[in-house]
Parts: sequence; structure tokens; C-alpha cells
Amino acid sequence: MTKEEIIEMAEKAGYIDLPLVTRSMELKELRAFANLIAEKERRACARICAESGMWDLVHEIEGRGQE
Repeated sequence: MTKEEIIEMAEKAGYIDLPLVTRSMELKELRAFANLIAEKERRACARICAESGMWDLVHEIEGRGQE
């Protein structure tokens, strides 16, 4: 799940149904939240791959956080 997908889901859920001035402040926090979720998801995926011995995938997943 990408941070853009999380933000899109938040918009669909009505989280970003705010006035424009407040929305820009909210988006900053929402992007930070999305980054935290994406990082947690990457770590979980990398852990599962490592437990299965799929080291190429582990490195690929870890690299996605460097983008």
C-alpha cells in the first residue's frame, strides 16, 4: 500500500472534507501518517520474506523505503 493510496482512502472516507486552509495543514499530518503506515507494512513484508529465505525480495522491499 502506497502513501498515495492511503491518502486516497482517507479522502474517500471523508477525512479530508475540510476547508482549504485547514486541509493543507491536515494533509501534512496525513502524509506523515501514511508514511508511517507504509513503513510498517514494508517491515512486515520484509520480515515474512526473510523468514521464508527470499532475500532478493527482502532487499527489494527495503529499497522501496529509500524512494
